Amino acid sequence: MVVSGAIEGNTTEALQSGYRYTFLHYGFHAWAIYVVTGLSLAYYAYTRDMPLTIRSALTPLFGKWVNGILGHVVDVLGVVATILGVSVTIGFGVSQFIDGVYAITGMEWMMDMTGDAPAPGTVGLIAGLVVIMGLSIISAVSGVGRGVKYLSNLNLVLSVILLLTFVVFGSFLFAMTTYASAFVDYILNFASLSFGAYGPQSADAFAAALPEAAKPLAGELKAGATNAWGSYDGFVGGLTGAAAELPAETLAVVYEAGNEGRQFGWQAGWTTFYWAWWIAFSPFVGLFLARISRGRTVREFIIGCVFAPAMVCFAWMTILGGTAIDLELNGAADGVIIGASNTSKLFVTLGEMISGGFLSGITIMCVVLIMTFLVTSADSGILVMNTIMSGGEQDTGIKHRIVWGVLLTFVIGALLIAGKTNGEADPMEALKSAMIIGALPFTVVMGLMCLALVKALFRDGKREALSTPSN
Repeated sequence: MVVSGAIEGNTTEALQSGYRYTFLHYGFHAWAIYVVTGLSLAYYAYTRDMPLTIRSALTPLFGKWVNGILGHVVDVLGVVATILGVSVTIGFGVSQFIDGVYAITGMEWMMDMTGDAPAPGTVGLIAGLVVIMGLSIISAVSGVGRGVKYLSNLNLVLSVILLLTFVVFGSFLFAMTTYASAFVDYILNFASLSFGAYGPQSADAFAAALPEAAKPLAGELKAGATNAWGSYDGFVGGLTGAAAELPAETLAVVYEAGNEGRQFGWQAGWTTFYWAWWIAFSPFVGLFLARISRGRTVREFIIGCVFAPAMVCFAWMTILGGTAIDLELNGAADGVIIGASNTSKLFVTLGEMISGGFLSGITIMCVVLIMTFLVTSADSGILVMNTIMSGGEQDTGIKHRIVWGVLLTFVIGALLIAGKTNGEADPMEALKSAMIIGALPFTVVMGLMCLALVKALFRDGKREALSTPSN
């Protein structure tokens, strides 16, 4: 509704639609993507004693063919998707890590100070990447029972401390009220959110919807009217020449004519990106879920891997995000949080919420939490890629883990540098584009996984019915 211009952004009225799409991006839709991969892997691995690799999930469809070139291609697609999915996670995480280090130390050499707000520069991102990936390789070499386990436990403890900080010092009542209302709104709009896709708006379609007085200027008006990241005031303020002289009533109609283009741009930049991210991450998380699901029923697997984590995500988004929103809505933050970069909003919110030595301690803890989370994500990704490419073997040589770690470091670093070299304002843009491209082929694999799982369940159900003696 904010994109369409129906309501003004950064207001109480925008809260409902904001959380509606936040829940869409992190809710049942997203976790169901993990379940498709995880359940497909687990079902055929544990009912047929197959290796825990991507190709095993397609056995019901292709039989012995998965042991040849087709299986190799499927596993490679899974590894490529994992590399790019982990790369985006590490890229955004390193950016937040550098923001945290800057908040503690004030070292400007890590930052790009040319924008409206300080943002991590390429040098800082590469330095942070080397630190994170170096620790990740060490953790991966030590194995799941040592490095990964210890870091995961530390993550859990620090996350609980951070959450309790927001519960005690933040806007907990506002957050819980928002949680309830946003969840109900998400459920009521579940169907429309699932299938409400927008298409690109052509120049001819845009021009046809304009008033006669504006049609000769369609080419000049389209960019601003279809900009999903702008506003009506920004659209009007950016006009020059004859376009700026059009009556206000005409400009309002022009802006309305670009609504479909704005909706498509927003959906492509957010929803499509988020779901591509989840798809790219699904071989990584799906393999993890499959490993811990032995002995579970399909119903238990779905409930435990869709509903439970989604509800935790909703709580996390509303408790932390709700505090930041409340600080802005009641005027306490006075636009400071809104004006901060996305990766520094956590630290800015903490600065508005608490102060003194406690703030310094929590900020340092957050930096440590971000670092350990990134190290855990990276070393787990290294182990998953190693497992897939070794035919399901979990105990592989140390050299293989080091090679995958170094490869992942080079991929992330190259994409970060490429994004900046190509003139992108945000170095993450190259990572995001590469991840979406990498997730597309694996989307086809996931579709085949669904068909294979349905076929396996149907055949097993039919076989069980035939083997059950009638009374």
